[in-house]
Amino acid sequence: MLNKRIVVFGAGNVLLEDEGIGVHVARALRGLDLPANTEIVDGGTSSDSLAHLEPADKLIIIDAVQAGGRPGTVYRFRPDDLATEPGVLLSLHEAGVISGLRMLSLLRNEPREVIILGVQPAEIDWQMELSDELRARLPEVLTEVLKEIAGE
Repeated sequence: MLNKRIVVFGAGNVLLEDEGIGVHVARALRGLDLPANTEIVDGGTSSDSLAHLEPADKLIIIDAVQAGGRPGTVYRFRPDDLATEPGVLLSLHEAGVISGLRMLSLLRNEPREVIILGVQPAEIDWQMELSDELRARLPEVLTEVLKEIAGE
């Protein structure tokens, strides 16, 4: 994937502790030496901004998901895996993510590949820092994102 354009989109609300994991991951990635073909986007709580992205070959979305696992567990999804049952959302931003991806499709700007990495939060409360559990697991989460960037 060296010549392919990769966008990493971190979604989340940094005011709500682990709910902001996608943004924290995006910020951490900016401090790393990434391939030149990789763009990091802090999507915050506006997942609809996906529709405004420049064309990409691969889009990696990072967000918090409540899936019942151990805090810091990374789940890998494709868009078709989301909202398999009407009214059931894994993430507070899932509706926006789905909407943004649909808009990309309507604009004929859909990435060839979309991967969603959901991270199980430990705590969602009014705090701007990650919980101790997620802060300790952040290197593992970054490793999973880097594998996706590398195409592993």
